Amino acid sequence: MQSYLTDPLLLLKKLDLKPQAMSFSATAASQFSFKVPTAFVDKMKIADENDPLLKQILPVYQELEHKFGYQTDPLDESLSLTQPGLLQKYHGRALLLVTPGCAINCRYCFRRHYPYDDKGHLWGQIDNNIQLIKHDISIREVILSGGDPLSLSDNKIADLFARLEGISHLKRVRIHSRFPIVDPQRVTNELLTILSRSKLKVIMILHINHANEIAADNQLAIARLIDHKILLFNQSVLLKGVNDDIEVLVQLSETLIENQIIPYYLHMLDKVQGSAHFEVSDKEAIVLYQQLRDKLPGYMLPSLVREISGEKSKLPIGL
Repeated sequence: MQSYLTDPLLLLKKLDLKPQAMSFSATAASQFSFKVPTAFVDKMKIADENDPLLKQILPVYQELEHKFGYQTDPLDESLSLTQPGLLQKYHGRALLLVTPGCAINCRYCFRRHYPYDDKGHLWGQIDNNIQLIKHDISIREVILSGGDPLSLSDNKIADLFARLEGISHLKRVRIHSRFPIVDPQRVTNELLTILSRSKLKVIMILHINHANEIAADNQLAIARLIDHKILLFNQSVLLKGVNDDIEVLVQLSETLIENQIIPYYLHMLDKVQGSAHFEVSDKEAIVLYQQLRDKLPGYMLPSLVREISGEKSKLPIGL
């Protein structure tokens, strides 16, 4: 992680952009820290104020505006905690928050205000949560989240998998990660060995919002995951100014399929405080999705969904 940028002004200088022209806010950066791998920065266009990758990570003054309906915990995850670090919202699945660390701080992140320290979502909680999963035979799948679970070292991931493999009723481990896209060097030989040798079926959910996020370095990481029998899906967030355009969405699905990644979900924005400037209305989203359905075969069409607190599944939009 030495090749990460943590100074947004340095990024703007590198891209030949003026802070004032970009609505940059140091206050927003202080409230939710800025972090981006150079591998992701290298895919941004110089002097392009509308670069879709830059817009996802640049702190701007609009984050400071308080909008009605936007909350610090938009999915009421605190209500779904079985115990610190373990969420159970859906039947047969348990979500483990294994680390607060991320590869990249996306400005629309629905956990940008999450009180990790207060809730005790640290490695020290793993033993307690593994024991709870072990005693709940209804759980068939464990979802690793955070933060980004690949922020953990390979040794810790190996340790975690060894513990999960000792639970007889578990069938699958699902990993939600941005690393193969924003910092593809994280896909190490050791990580691939851990995942491919597991007796559990390993599924990885990537988070790609725009086709520009995939270049040669990502294609190599993706190909290595596929070669090691990791099933890859993608979920995107529909973001104003980033991918709320029919041709952009078509190209994203085309690029995903070319790289053997299954388009899974196109999420409506979770209404987390500080992200309102990314919102695409339901009406606009439905029109876009109808156009997308007209242009793509069914296997390339992600489901347009919204997550609502208390619901037993994600809810489709516009059906």
